[in-house]
Formats: sequence, C-alpha cells, structure tokens
Amino acid sequence: MRDPYKILGVKRDAGQDEIKAAWRNMAKAVHPDHNQGDPTASARFAEIGRAYEMLKDPKKRSLFDNAARMAEAKANENTIMQQRQAAREAAARAKAAQANAERVMEELARVAAQKAAADAAKQRKTGTAEPPEEMIERIFGTQARAAAGGGRAQGFAAAGASKRPEAETASADKQPDAANAEAEQQAAEDATTQASAVMQPLSLLTSLVRRFTGGSAAAPEKAPDQFVTKTVTVDEVIKGSWVSVDLGEGRDAGFALAAGTTEGHQIRLKGQGHKLAGLQRGDAVVSIHIASDERFTVNGFDLHTVLPVTIENAVLGTEARIEGPNGPVTVTIPAWSGSDKTIQIQGQGLANTDGGRGDLVVELRIMLWEKPDDKVTDLMRSMKNGLFL
Repeated sequence: MRDPYKILGVKRDAGQDEIKAAWRNMAKAVHPDHNQGDPTASARFAEIGRAYEMLKDPKKRSLFDNAARMAEAKANENTIMQQRQAAREAAARAKAAQANAERVMEELARVAAQKAAADAAKQRKTGTAEPPEEMIERIFGTQARAAAGGGRAQGFAAAGASKRPEAETASADKQPDAANAEAEQQAAEDATTQASAVMQPLSLLTSLVRRFTGGSAAAPEKAPDQFVTKTVTVDEVIKGSWVSVDLGEGRDAGFALAAGTTEGHQIRLKGQGHKLAGLQRGDAVVSIHIASDERFTVNGFDLHTVLPVTIENAVLGTEARIEGPNGPVTVTIPAWSGSDKTIQIQGQGLANTDGGRGDLVVELRIMLWEKPDDKVTDLMRSMKNGLFL
C-alpha cells in the first residue's frame, strides 16, 4: 500500500479532524457514481478508504509511522555507507595517480642525469662542448629550452663577471700552467651552467605534475549532510525568534528565523552535521515545520483565519474585530456574503525575502443560532416552497 498520508494529501502530524475532512473531500471527488466514465475511479475510491481506515485508528497509524521511520533511517544509513565507500575509492585513486606521477618524474630525472653524464664524458674525450640550449632542446624540446634560457644567461653572466677581474690583472706573458688552470675553470663553469639548464625544466615539469594531481595531499572528503526537522510556532516565525535544534549525540545548534521562513523552508548550518572518521564534518540541513495554531493556518507567506458570521450579518453586512498576528484588526464584511467569501488584509502575513509580507486571509463561515428560531424557520420554509408572506 502507498503512503496513506500522500494518498489523502495531509502531513504526518495532521489531526484527526483534518484527516477526516481530507478523506471526505477526496472520496466525494473520486466516487464512482460521479465518475462513471473513469474505469479507475473504483480503485482510487477503495485506496482512499483504506488510507483513511489506517490513519483514523491510532494503533494502526502508530505502527505505520514507526515502520516508516525505521525505513527512512535504514535508507539514510545505506546512503551514508555508500558515500563513505565512494570517498575511500576516490582517495585511493588520487593516491595511485600521485604515486604514478612521482615514479614518472623519478624516471625522467634518472634518464636525464644519465644522458647529461654521458654527454659530458663524450665532450671531455672529443674536446668539443655542446651548447647548453642545444642539449636542452634535444632532451626536453623547445619549451624546456625557453624555460632554461634565463638560467643559462645568468650562468654565463656570472662566469663573465668572475673572469673580468682576471683579464684586467693578467700579464701579457702569462705562463702555460696559468693558461691550463683558466681552461679547467672555464670547463667547470660550463658544466655548472649545463647542469642548471637541465634541472630547471625538470623542476618545471615536477610543478606541473603536482598541480595536475592536486598537490601532495588531497583534502579529505566531506561527510554527507544531516537532515533534521525543527518545529516552530507561528509567533516565533512572526517575531524572527532565535531557536535551537537537537542534532543528536548531545549536540544542538541555534539559528534565527530570518525573513523568508515558512513551512518547508530549509536552513543549512555549515560544519554542524555528521562526523565520520577520515572525513570532514558535513552540514546540518534543518527543515522548518510550523506547528498547528488555533488562530492561523500557514499557506506560503499568507496566514488564513476563519471568522464565524451569523445569517443576519452575512445578509446585511457588518464589521467585526478579529485577532491578527500583530494585534486586533477590524474587518468589514460586505452585505450578502456567503461562506465562500474571503477578505484579504495586505501586509499582515509572514515576512518574505523581498522585504514585504504576505496577507492575512479571512475566510467567512455562516453559523446558525444555537437554538432554532421559529420566524427564520417559517421564512425558509416559505422560500423553499415558493410561498411569500
């Protein structure tokens, strides 16, 4: 059987009068005698009857509510476990990707170092020096050459600066051993410049890989949201009161009922939800439920109230004082007003997010006197039978 509350279109905290009224309206609307051309009318009528039979019996209703709560708790538990498993799998994939990237970088660095050592040994044997930019372009390509250009220029500039004082103080008759020492120093400077040019593109590639994989440590995943319901009064919503909600495990959180709060409104409390191992604390999502009120019924940002009217006042018109959300309000009832008549008083409802307020909607209900009146009875009988006094 489907949810009886959904079948009758009532909330889970609906009273017996509200449930009975909903059943009567729906049963009348779908009755097979009034829907003879609809082959599904009988089935719908029977379903409405079964739903009412369950909800009007307190014991049956309590059993259904308990079963529904257990099913919802089980579904929430399964959802949390699935999300935790998905978070663990995502963390494992990120860790594996990072490890693969680091292995690639190590392999690239090892190959580049071996290549540089082999080229240096070859140059020492042949006595020819390969220009650093050509070596970088051959190993890493033109982009790495561009990245290393600055370092090469700095290396040559430093080498030139270190040689200028020697050139100024050197004598024309320099000895052969001094010339050999100068050649060895030049070779060492060239080797240093080449090593710097090789390491710069490696550092650039390492940074790119780390940025692509999200750094050395991925941020922990967030725990799923915790959904709770907070029941408030109409007066608390009107005043924008500060309320608190129980989050379980001895925790509670407070918040203000700001403008825009109405039935079903949701408020998100950052970092106030579930706390699970290895995950960041989730958010708490609070759904607002406005408790039943003897004076008003909430419909969006409008407040509805019922005003009983006697027959003579409905026919002749009158003024009445009613209790509004902010104090007494005077209502003018036009002459010849029936029970389908509503009177709207603007700006007397709940505050919305646009800076305005909803309306106070007054619904008229024609009431008979407590004791029968012979004159009114005779008048109604005469009108019914087409007789006029």
